[in-house]
Amino acid sequence: MHSRLKRCWRMLGSWGPRLPPLGVVFLLPLLPLLLPAALESPKVPYKPIIIVHGLFDSSATFRHLLQYINETHPGTLVTVLDLFDGGESLRPLWEQVQGFREAVAPIMEHSPHGVHLLCYSQGGLICRALLSVMDEHNVDTFISLSSPQMGQYGDPHHSDLYLNASSFLALINGERDHPNATVWRKNFLRVKRVVLIGGPDDGVITPWQSSFFGFYDANETVLEMEEQQVYLRDSFGLKTLFARGAIVRCPTPGIPHTAWHSNRSLYEACIEPWLS
Repeated sequence: MHSRLKRCWRMLGSWGPRLPPLGVVFLLPLLPLLLPAALESPKVPYKPIIIVHGLFDSSATFRHLLQYINETHPGTLVTVLDLFDGGESLRPLWEQVQGFREAVAPIMEHSPHGVHLLCYSQGGLICRALLSVMDEHNVDTFISLSSPQMGQYGDPHHSDLYLNASSFLALINGERDHPNATVWRKNFLRVKRVVLIGGPDDGVITPWQSSFFGFYDANETVLEMEEQQVYLRDSFGLKTLFARGAIVRCPTPGIPHTAWHSNRSLYEACIEPWLS
């Protein structure tokens, strides 16, 4: 009988559950606290930000904005492209698009998680052209900061001249047929989000609703984005983005044109939330 009990005990020792070491017993109550930290995936760094300036500007214009980004998103790689500064910003827009394209391509190439484009005034039109012509761009968020996306006052009374003679805006809007229209639309729709910023006290963009793809009709009544032919025809993807929930509008009163990039409250409300 005694030997049979010994054999059963040996069997339990071989096949049954073994008692954990004393240290493991003490750690068991802590497992719920330790597991979340152990399972948490490594934090993805903030996406690089590429800033494109406006007419007659330079990289120095954005010193306040750089400070804000550094304070709220420390460690972010921010590149203010120092091209076509000052009077050089009057050069043909397609020439500038090519120059900026060559500058942003390597940044995108070394940013596998994507980049953000933050583009001010005329720079917003240059950036929209970049989104159209770059087949493999990886722009997460395009922030258009007080940019005349539907043009500047003058066109409603010369619409025929505009459509026939415009070699830039009418093309990126898809208002004129051209061989690259389908590809450009496809490229533009690669962007994940478009943030439009502007306001009634801008004082330069006319009408100020152009910052939100609004513009005058022939009677100088402002038609909002959803009433524009480029939206209704979805000529370059605007309606598709809207249906996707990828367009954010941030109208803000009280800010003149030259203060959009230095106003801290505007940054916190309309820019900072999209820089993850």
